[in-house]
Amino acid sequence: MSELASRNLRIGFIGSGFIANFHLESLVAVRNVDVCGVYSLTKNNREKFSNRVGALDLGNCTAYDSLEGLINAPDIDAVWILCPNHQRLDVMRVIHSNIKDGQSKLTAVACEKPLARNLAEAKEMLSLVEDSGLLHGYLENQVFCTPVQRGKDIIWRRAAAVTGRPYLARASEEHSGPHAPWFWKGEQQGGGALSDMMCHGVEVGRFMLSAPDADRSDLKLKSVTATVANLKWNKPFYADQLQKKYNLDEHTRANPVEDFARGTLIFEDEKGDELIVEASTSWAYVGAGLRIQLELSGPEYSMEFNSLNTGLKVFMSREVSGGEGEDLVEKQNAEQGLMPVIEDEAGIYGYINENRHMVERFREGKMPSENFYDGYAVVEMLMALYKSSEENRTIFLDEDDLSDYIPLVARV
Repeated sequence: MSELASRNLRIGFIGSGFIANFHLESLVAVRNVDVCGVYSLTKNNREKFSNRVGALDLGNCTAYDSLEGLINAPDIDAVWILCPNHQRLDVMRVIHSNIKDGQSKLTAVACEKPLARNLAEAKEMLSLVEDSGLLHGYLENQVFCTPVQRGKDIIWRRAAAVTGRPYLARASEEHSGPHAPWFWKGEQQGGGALSDMMCHGVEVGRFMLSAPDADRSDLKLKSVTATVANLKWNKPFYADQLQKKYNLDEHTRANPVEDFARGTLIFEDEKGDELIVEASTSWAYVGAGLRIQLELSGPEYSMEFNSLNTGLKVFMSREVSGGEGEDLVEKQNAEQGLMPVIEDEAGIYGYINENRHMVERFREGKMPSENFYDGYAVVEMLMALYKSSEENRTIFLDEDDLSDYIPLVARV
């Protein structure tokens, strides 16, 4: 039995922005964990985050002014990498170096999606974590969404067992655009809406099509076809908005990242039968807020989930006024009218299940079911999709070399 199994896992956060706070909120519902440290580049942000940890009674959290200070701290067992995409590989290099030098006693690391900006970076992330000897988890929350977990269990146990495996998964995610400048910079983010959000769709689709407890790699990716587009944010009026709000430079304005993407991925199961994942994503959607649509179909059954078809709704007339916020649904676009309310975003979106799984696997000294190998596979899918859209053709994985491919908008 792991020594950690007898006590709480002490974790440190690398990053203190939007996604870090989402993870922190979810940990209120996770047992056997303390948040003991945080590091991010901005002093005010990391100190504010540290204070919030205390307010949530999640541990005595130290705000570190260096990455080395956090990863070498004696009271940190594992770290969650939650910084922007372009910083993650450098962070992993520092972790690897300090472990090999004997300065860090970390036992595990978890990394937010996507694992890397391209396949070369993903390969190095995987190599570094393997050489360090760390347990590793890939933080893909939609795999752990409560409707996905419950729906997959029912479908595979009651329907697929009788009439055959599912063969088609659809995953769509849309909102009106991200909230931080680096998302809009192709060289930092690695792409646009496809990189940022279709990483969810391709993996949750692959997960729903995989048999319970099966390795996702049992499904062999054969080919992908994709389309990307600039539908909204390249238009002068909206480009002006972005440039002003996020202080974007002329290079970024002249080379906008895509705000729409659609892809079809064809897999082959262990019997040689074809399975399909259809994924789409958009930063050009204006509705109540973030909309996630997931579907699974098989010979005699189907399942579907729409995050905005909530049981709880509120109505506010024109006479109700107030400031903008996201207290009803993530990426909220209005404060009046009939509004859906996500009662527990951290739970429904999968962050609670995800972090509970990571914490318990790390405490037990076991590899999480979603790990860097899956993160690498996701990046491979994303690069194939980008290359397909750029070259306007179907990409065949056994013929096309993606090892050095970088999406067009990420090339400086």
